Amino acid sequence: MGVHFFTGFPGFISSQLIRELFLKNQSQEVIAIVLAGELVKANLERENIVAEFPNCSIHIVEGDITLPDLGLENQVIQEIVPQIEVLWHLAAIYDLAVPRDIAWKVNVHGTTMVNDFVRTLPNLRRYMYFSTAYVAGTREGVLRENELIRPHAFKNYYEETKYEAEHRVEDLKSEIPLTIIRPGIVRGHSETGETIKFDGPYFLLNMVDKLKYLPFIPYIGRSTSTINVVPVDYIINASTYLVDEKSAEGKTLHLTDPNPHPVQEVYRTMVKLLTNHYPKGRLPLILARISLQVLLIRKYLGVEQESLDYLTWNAKFDTSEAVSILKKGSIACPDFIQTMPRMIDFYLANKEDKRYQIQIK
Repeated sequence: MGVHFFTGFPGFISSQLIRELFLKNQSQEVIAIVLAGELVKANLERENIVAEFPNCSIHIVEGDITLPDLGLENQVIQEIVPQIEVLWHLAAIYDLAVPRDIAWKVNVHGTTMVNDFVRTLPNLRRYMYFSTAYVAGTREGVLRENELIRPHAFKNYYEETKYEAEHRVEDLKSEIPLTIIRPGIVRGHSETGETIKFDGPYFLLNMVDKLKYLPFIPYIGRSTSTINVVPVDYIINASTYLVDEKSAEGKTLHLTDPNPHPVQEVYRTMVKLLTNHYPKGRLPLILARISLQVLLIRKYLGVEQESLDYLTWNAKFDTSEAVSILKKGSIACPDFIQTMPRMIDFYLANKEDKRYQIQIK
Protein backbone atom coordinates (compact mmCIF):
# COMPACT_ATOMS: atom_id res chain seq x y z
CA MET A 1 0.00 0.00 0.00
CA GLY A 2 2.66 2.41 -1.09
CA VAL A 3 2.72 6.04 -2.12
CA HIS A 4 1.02 7.02 -5.38
CA PHE A 5 2.37 10.06 -7.26
CA PHE A 6 0.07 12.08 -9.52
CA THR A 7 0.45 14.62 -12.30
CA GLY A 8 -2.72 16.35 -13.48
CA PHE A 9 -4.09 17.15 -10.00
CA PRO A 10 -6.58 18.80 -9.27
CA GLY A 11 -8.10 17.76 -12.62
CA PHE A 12 -11.39 15.85 -12.59
CA ILE A 13 -10.00 12.40 -13.40
CA SER A 14 -6.99 12.55 -11.07
CA SER A 15 -9.17 13.82 -8.18
CA GLN A 16 -11.65 10.98 -8.72
CA LEU A 17 -8.85 8.41 -9.03
CA ILE A 18 -7.40 9.51 -5.70
CA ARG A 19 -10.81 9.23 -4.00
CA GLU A 20 -11.27 5.73 -5.43
CA LEU A 21 -7.78 4.56 -4.37
CA PHE A 22 -8.50 5.79 -0.83
CA LEU A 23 -11.98 4.23 -0.86
CA LYS A 24 -10.67 0.84 -2.02
CA ASN A 25 -7.79 1.12 0.46
CA GLN A 26 -5.27 0.71 -2.36
CA SER A 27 -3.26 3.63 -1.00
CA GLN A 28 -3.41 5.98 1.94
CA GLU A 29 -0.79 8.43 0.80
CA VAL A 30 -0.66 10.48 -2.38
CA ILE A 31 1.90 13.01 -3.61
CA ALA A 32 0.60 15.41 -6.26
CA ILE A 33 2.76 17.72 -8.34
CA VAL A 34 1.00 21.02 -8.98
CA LEU A 35 1.86 24.16 -10.96
CA ALA A 36 2.24 27.33 -8.89
CA GLY A 37 -0.86 28.85 -10.51
CA GLU A 38 -3.00 25.85 -9.53
CA LEU A 39 -1.95 25.65 -5.87
CA VAL A 40 -5.02 27.42 -4.43
CA LYS A 41 -7.41 25.18 -6.37
CA ALA A 42 -5.34 22.09 -5.55
CA ASN A 43 -5.32 22.83 -1.82
CA LEU A 44 -9.10 23.26 -1.80
CA GLU A 45 -9.56 19.94 -3.61
CA ARG A 46 -7.09 18.27 -1.24
CA GLU A 47 -9.06 19.53 1.79
CA ASN A 48 -12.30 18.18 0.27
CA ILE A 49 -10.79 14.74 -0.32
CA VAL A 50 -9.05 14.49 3.07
CA ALA A 51 -12.30 15.51 4.79
CA GLU A 52 -13.89 12.43 3.17
CA PHE A 53 -10.90 10.20 4.00
CA PRO A 54 -9.39 11.47 7.29
CA ASN A 55 -6.95 8.52 7.55
CA CYS A 56 -5.37 9.40 4.21
CA SER A 57 -3.01 12.17 3.15
CA ILE A 58 -2.29 14.16 0.00
CA HIS A 59 1.06 15.88 -0.06
CA ILE A 60 1.19 18.68 -2.64
CA VAL A 61 4.57 19.56 -4.13
CA GLU A 62 5.05 22.57 -6.38
CA GLY A 63 6.63 21.78 -9.73
CA ASP A 64 6.30 21.80 -13.52
CA ILE A 65 6.36 18.65 -15.64
CA THR A 66 7.97 20.51 -18.56
CA LEU A 67 11.18 21.07 -16.54
CA PRO A 68 14.02 18.62 -15.76
CA ASP A 69 13.34 16.77 -12.47
CA LEU A 70 9.81 18.15 -12.93
CA GLY A 71 11.00 21.45 -11.48
CA LEU A 72 11.09 19.89 -8.00
CA GLU A 73 13.53 21.09 -5.33
CA ASN A 74 16.45 18.77 -4.57
CA GLN A 75 15.36 18.19 -1.01
CA VAL A 76 11.86 17.19 -2.18
CA ILE A 77 13.30 14.79 -4.78
CA GLN A 78 15.50 13.03 -2.20
CA GLU A 79 12.55 12.68 0.12
CA ILE A 80 9.92 11.39 -2.34
CA VAL A 81 11.86 9.33 -4.92
CA PRO A 82 12.36 6.26 -2.65
CA GLN A 83 8.69 6.37 -1.54
CA ILE A 84 6.92 6.32 -4.90
CA GLU A 85 5.47 2.92 -5.85
CA VAL A 86 2.94 4.02 -8.47
CA LEU A 87 3.14 7.02 -10.78
CA TRP A 88 -0.01 8.24 -12.54
CA HIS A 89 0.69 10.63 -15.42
CA LEU A 90 -2.48 12.48 -16.42
CA ALA A 91 -1.25 16.06 -16.92
CA ALA A 92 -1.96 17.13 -20.49
CA ILE A 93 -3.69 19.80 -22.52
CA TYR A 94 -6.95 18.25 -23.64
CA ASP A 95 -8.29 21.18 -25.67
CA LEU A 96 -9.09 20.25 -29.30
CA ALA A 97 -8.43 23.84 -30.40
CA VAL A 98 -5.00 24.09 -28.73
CA PRO A 99 -2.10 25.68 -30.69
CA ARG A 100 0.64 23.19 -31.61
CA ASP A 101 3.53 24.72 -29.63
CA ILE A 102 1.62 24.72 -26.32
CA ALA A 103 0.31 21.18 -26.90
CA TRP A 104 3.82 19.97 -27.78
CA LYS A 105 5.41 21.57 -24.72
CA VAL A 106 3.01 19.99 -22.22
CA ASN A 107 1.95 16.76 -23.91
CA VAL A 108 5.20 15.64 -25.57
CA HIS A 109 8.04 17.42 -23.80
CA GLY A 110 6.25 17.12 -20.44
CA THR A 111 5.84 13.37 -20.91
CA THR A 112 9.54 13.05 -21.82
CA MET A 113 10.43 14.77 -18.53
CA VAL A 114 8.02 12.51 -16.58
CA ASN A 115 9.56 9.43 -18.28
CA ASP A 116 13.03 10.59 -17.19
CA PHE A 117 11.73 11.00 -13.63
CA VAL A 118 10.08 7.54 -13.70
CA ARG A 119 13.46 5.98 -14.58
CA THR A 120 14.90 7.28 -11.28
CA LEU A 121 12.30 5.59 -9.05
CA PRO A 122 13.88 2.54 -7.36
CA ASN A 123 10.65 1.14 -5.86
CA LEU A 124 8.26 1.68 -8.77
CA ARG A 125 5.62 -1.06 -9.17
CA ARG A 126 3.63 0.55 -11.97
CA TYR A 127 3.65 3.58 -14.24
CA MET A 128 0.07 4.40 -15.32
CA TYR A 129 0.08 6.64 -18.39
CA PHE A 130 -3.12 8.23 -19.69
CA SER A 131 -3.04 8.51 -23.45
CA THR A 132 -6.20 8.74 -25.62
CA ALA A 133 -7.91 6.42 -28.07
CA TYR A 134 -7.61 9.29 -30.56
CA VAL A 135 -3.86 8.77 -31.11
CA ALA A 136 -5.26 6.97 -34.18
CA GLY A 137 -5.75 10.35 -35.90
CA THR A 138 -7.63 9.86 -39.18
CA ARG A 139 -7.02 6.09 -39.43
CA GLU A 140 -10.28 4.25 -40.01
CA GLY A 141 -11.56 0.68 -39.72
CA VAL A 142 -10.67 -1.50 -36.71
CA LEU A 143 -8.10 0.10 -34.40
CA ARG A 144 -6.29 -2.36 -32.14
CA GLU A 145 -4.87 -1.86 -28.67
CA ASN A 146 -1.43 -3.23 -29.58
CA GLU A 147 -1.06 -0.89 -32.58
CA LEU A 148 0.54 2.54 -32.54
CA ILE A 149 0.66 3.43 -36.21
CA ARG A 150 1.31 6.93 -37.49
CA PRO A 151 -1.81 7.99 -39.42
CA HIS A 152 -1.64 10.04 -42.65
CA ALA A 153 -3.05 12.96 -40.68
CA PHE A 154 -4.43 14.03 -37.31
CA LYS A 155 -7.70 15.85 -36.75
CA ASN A 156 -6.03 18.39 -34.42
CA TYR A 157 -2.80 19.08 -32.47
CA TYR A 158 -4.19 17.42 -29.37
CA GLU A 159 -4.26 14.07 -31.21
CA GLU A 160 -0.84 14.57 -32.79
CA THR A 161 0.93 15.47 -29.54
CA LYS A 162 -0.73 12.63 -27.62
CA TYR A 163 0.43 10.23 -30.36
CA GLU A 164 4.01 11.51 -30.05
CA ALA A 165 3.84 11.30 -26.25
CA GLU A 166 2.49 7.76 -26.28
CA HIS A 167 5.38 6.70 -28.53
CA ARG A 168 7.82 7.92 -25.89
CA VAL A 169 6.05 5.94 -23.17
CA GLU A 170 5.85 2.85 -25.40
CA ASP A 171 9.66 2.95 -25.66
CA LEU A 172 9.85 2.48 -21.86
CA LYS A 173 7.93 -0.81 -21.87
CA SER A 174 11.11 -2.88 -21.99
CA GLU A 175 12.52 -1.32 -18.81
CA ILE A 176 9.57 -0.15 -16.67
CA PRO A 177 6.39 -1.95 -15.49
CA LEU A 178 3.79 0.24 -17.15
CA THR A 179 0.23 0.34 -18.45
CA ILE A 180 -0.97 2.73 -21.15
CA ILE A 181 -4.62 3.70 -20.84
CA ARG A 182 -6.44 4.98 -23.94
CA PRO A 183 -9.82 6.42 -22.92
CA GLY A 184 -12.55 7.34 -25.39
CA ILE A 185 -14.33 10.71 -25.08
CA VAL A 186 -14.99 11.06 -21.34
CA ARG A 187 -18.34 12.27 -20.03
CA GLY A 188 -19.75 12.69 -16.52
CA HIS A 189 -20.62 9.96 -14.01
CA SER A 190 -23.12 7.43 -15.38
CA GLU A 191 -25.23 7.47 -12.19
CA THR A 192 -24.96 11.04 -10.90
CA GLY A 193 -24.16 12.83 -14.19
CA GLU A 194 -21.45 14.78 -12.35
CA THR A 195 -18.63 16.31 -14.40
CA ILE A 196 -16.55 19.48 -14.08
CA LYS A 197 -16.60 20.76 -17.65
CA PHE A 198 -18.93 20.62 -20.60
CA ASP A 199 -16.79 19.48 -23.52
CA GLY A 200 -16.92 16.46 -25.85
CA PRO A 201 -20.58 15.32 -26.16
CA TYR A 202 -21.69 18.37 -24.14
CA PHE A 203 -20.93 20.59 -27.16
CA LEU A 204 -23.88 18.87 -28.86
CA LEU A 205 -26.04 19.52 -25.80
CA ASN A 206 -25.03 23.21 -25.85
CA MET A 207 -26.06 23.45 -29.47
CA VAL A 208 -29.39 21.65 -29.09
CA ASP A 209 -30.17 23.71 -26.00
CA LYS A 210 -29.57 26.95 -27.92
CA LEU A 211 -31.63 25.80 -30.93
CA LYS A 212 -34.58 24.44 -28.97
CA TYR A 213 -36.66 27.57 -29.71
CA LEU A 214 -36.67 26.76 -33.43
CA PRO A 215 -39.79 25.09 -34.88
CA PHE A 216 -37.69 21.94 -35.27
CA ILE A 217 -34.05 20.86 -34.88
CA PRO A 218 -32.43 19.21 -37.91
CA TYR A 219 -30.02 16.29 -38.02
CA ILE A 220 -26.48 17.37 -38.94
CA GLY A 221 -25.16 15.64 -42.05
CA ARG A 222 -25.75 11.97 -42.81
CA SER A 223 -23.29 10.26 -40.51
CA THR A 224 -23.09 6.47 -40.42
CA SER A 225 -20.34 6.63 -37.76
CA THR A 226 -20.51 5.60 -34.14
CA ILE A 227 -19.35 7.91 -31.36
CA ASN A 228 -17.27 6.50 -28.51
CA VAL A 229 -18.19 8.15 -25.22
CA VAL A 230 -17.38 6.62 -21.83
CA PRO A 231 -18.51 7.73 -18.37
CA VAL A 232 -15.83 8.85 -15.94
CA ASP A 233 -16.81 6.16 -13.40
CA TYR A 234 -15.88 3.45 -15.93
CA ILE A 235 -12.43 5.04 -16.40
CA ILE A 236 -11.96 5.29 -12.60
CA ASN A 237 -13.17 1.75 -11.77
CA ALA A 238 -11.16 0.24 -14.59
CA SER A 239 -7.91 2.14 -13.92
CA THR A 240 -7.86 1.49 -10.18
CA TYR A 241 -8.40 -2.19 -10.92
CA LEU A 242 -5.72 -2.32 -13.63
CA VAL A 243 -3.04 -0.64 -11.47
CA ASP A 244 -2.81 -3.72 -9.22
CA GLU A 245 -3.55 -6.28 -11.94
CA LYS A 246 -0.44 -8.15 -13.04
CA SER A 247 -1.89 -9.06 -16.46
CA ALA A 248 -2.25 -5.34 -17.34
CA GLU A 249 1.50 -4.76 -17.01
CA GLY A 250 3.17 -3.94 -20.32
CA LYS A 251 -0.22 -3.51 -22.01
CA THR A 252 -1.94 -0.70 -23.89
CA LEU A 253 -5.67 -0.84 -23.21
CA HIS A 254 -8.64 0.86 -24.85
CA LEU A 255 -11.00 2.15 -22.19
CA THR A 256 -13.59 2.80 -24.87
CA ASP A 257 -17.17 1.60 -25.14
CA PRO A 258 -17.17 -1.95 -26.60
CA ASN A 259 -20.74 -1.26 -27.83
CA PRO A 260 -20.75 2.33 -29.06
CA HIS A 261 -23.94 3.86 -30.47
CA PRO A 262 -24.30 5.51 -33.88
CA VAL A 263 -23.84 9.31 -33.82
CA GLN A 264 -27.36 9.74 -35.27
CA GLU A 265 -28.93 7.68 -32.46
CA VAL A 266 -27.04 9.62 -29.77
CA TYR A 267 -28.05 12.95 -31.33
CA ARG A 268 -31.68 11.85 -31.73
CA THR A 269 -31.85 10.81 -28.05
CA MET A 270 -30.27 14.08 -26.91
CA VAL A 271 -32.72 16.18 -28.93
CA LYS A 272 -35.68 14.15 -27.61
CA LEU A 273 -34.56 14.39 -23.97
CA LEU A 274 -33.86 18.14 -24.21
CA THR A 275 -36.82 19.26 -26.33
CA ASN A 276 -39.33 16.40 -26.08
CA HIS A 277 -39.33 16.17 -29.90
CA TYR A 278 -37.24 14.11 -32.31
CA PRO A 279 -35.04 15.96 -34.84
CA LYS A 280 -36.53 16.66 -38.30
CA GLY A 281 -34.91 17.46 -41.61
CA ARG A 282 -31.18 17.75 -42.20
CA LEU A 283 -28.54 20.46 -42.16
CA PRO A 284 -25.76 19.47 -44.60
CA LEU A 285 -22.46 18.99 -42.77
CA ILE A 286 -20.73 21.49 -45.07
CA LEU A 287 -23.16 24.22 -43.91
CA ALA A 288 -22.57 23.31 -40.27
CA ARG A 289 -18.81 23.56 -40.85
CA ILE A 290 -19.09 26.94 -42.61
CA SER A 291 -21.29 28.40 -39.88
CA LEU A 292 -18.94 27.19 -37.12
CA GLN A 293 -16.07 29.06 -38.81
CA VAL A 294 -17.81 32.22 -37.56
CA LEU A 295 -16.65 32.99 -34.00
CA LEU A 296 -19.94 34.63 -33.00
CA ILE A 297 -21.89 31.53 -34.02
CA ARG A 298 -19.42 29.23 -32.26
CA LYS A 299 -19.66 31.29 -29.08
CA TYR A 300 -23.46 31.51 -29.24
CA LEU A 301 -23.86 27.76 -29.76
CA GLY A 302 -21.06 26.87 -27.31
CA VAL A 303 -19.39 24.51 -29.82
CA GLU A 304 -15.73 24.10 -30.85
CA GLN A 305 -15.56 23.63 -34.64
CA GLU A 306 -13.06 20.76 -34.19
CA SER A 307 -15.79 18.68 -32.53
CA LEU A 308 -17.53 18.16 -35.91
CA ASP A 309 -14.57 16.03 -37.05
CA TYR A 310 -15.64 13.28 -34.65
CA LEU A 311 -19.18 12.99 -36.03
CA THR A 312 -18.17 11.49 -39.38
CA TRP A 313 -15.13 9.41 -38.45
CA ASN A 314 -15.56 5.72 -39.27
CA ALA A 315 -13.42 3.79 -36.86
CA LYS A 316 -14.01 1.02 -34.35
CA PHE A 317 -11.84 0.58 -31.27
CA ASP A 318 -11.05 -3.04 -30.56
CA THR A 319 -11.28 -3.57 -26.78
CA SER A 320 -10.55 -7.32 -26.50
CA GLU A 321 -7.55 -6.98 -24.14
CA ALA A 322 -9.20 -4.47 -21.81
CA VAL A 323 -12.52 -6.32 -21.70
CA SER A 324 -10.92 -9.69 -20.93
CA ILE A 325 -8.77 -8.26 -18.10
CA LEU A 326 -11.63 -6.18 -16.63
CA LYS A 327 -14.03 -9.13 -16.74
CA LYS A 328 -12.02 -10.66 -13.88
CA GLY A 329 -12.93 -7.61 -11.81
CA SER A 330 -16.56 -7.61 -13.05
CA ILE A 331 -16.06 -4.16 -14.57
CA ALA A 332 -18.05 -3.21 -17.67
CA CYS A 333 -18.83 0.03 -19.47
CA PRO A 334 -22.33 1.43 -18.71
CA ASP A 335 -24.52 1.99 -21.78
CA PHE A 336 -24.49 5.58 -23.08
CA ILE A 337 -28.12 5.80 -24.24
CA GLN A 338 -29.50 4.16 -21.08
CA THR A 339 -27.59 6.50 -18.77
CA MET A 340 -28.02 9.67 -20.86
CA PRO A 341 -30.95 11.05 -18.79
CA ARG A 342 -28.58 11.50 -15.79
CA MET A 343 -26.07 13.32 -17.98
CA ILE A 344 -28.77 15.67 -19.24
CA ASP A 345 -30.24 16.33 -15.78
CA PHE A 346 -26.81 17.42 -14.54
CA TYR A 347 -26.26 19.53 -17.66
CA LEU A 348 -29.59 21.34 -17.28
CA ALA A 349 -28.94 22.02 -13.60
CA ASN A 350 -25.52 23.57 -14.31
CA LYS A 351 -25.54 24.93 -17.88
CA GLU A 352 -25.77 28.58 -16.76
CA ASP A 353 -22.73 28.19 -14.49
CA LYS A 354 -19.76 29.67 -16.41
CA ARG A 355 -17.30 27.38 -14.59
CA TYR A 356 -18.59 24.38 -16.52
CA GLN A 357 -18.52 25.94 -19.97
CA ILE A 358 -15.41 25.83 -22.17
CA GLN A 359 -14.07 29.16 -23.38
CA ILE A 360 -14.80 29.03 -27.14
CA LYS A 361 -12.09 30.72 -29.21
